[in-house]
Amino acid sequence: MVIEYVRYRIPADQADQFVAAYATAGAALRKSSHCLGYELSRCTEEPTSFILRIEWDSVEGHMDGFRKSPAFREFFASVRPFVGNLEEMRHYERTAVQTGVESQEIRS
Repeated sequence: MVIEYVRYRIPADQADQFVAAYATAGAALRKSSHCLGYELSRCTEEPTSFILRIEWDSVEGHMDGFRKSPAFREFFASVRPFVGNLEEMRHYERTAVQTGVESQEIRS
């Protein structure tokens, strides 16, 4: 599994339309067997900052499976007006540092 983080800077007067666009785009994500889950979060300290977090089965599943599917065209049609507001879009792997995982001691 990989996690895609997409950071946006959305002007305050477009925030409601942005959230609505992702509510619509979520239907396309739910159609994909490669998408394991997603969430859109808004920064409380800086409300023009948003982060979309999508869990994919793999980078290949995202790039070759979802991106080449009809569901991607549906997804992109919803969010296209906001592509120019992207600040970052990358895939990340989890580390062992997380809730429920006992930390490993560093041995010298």
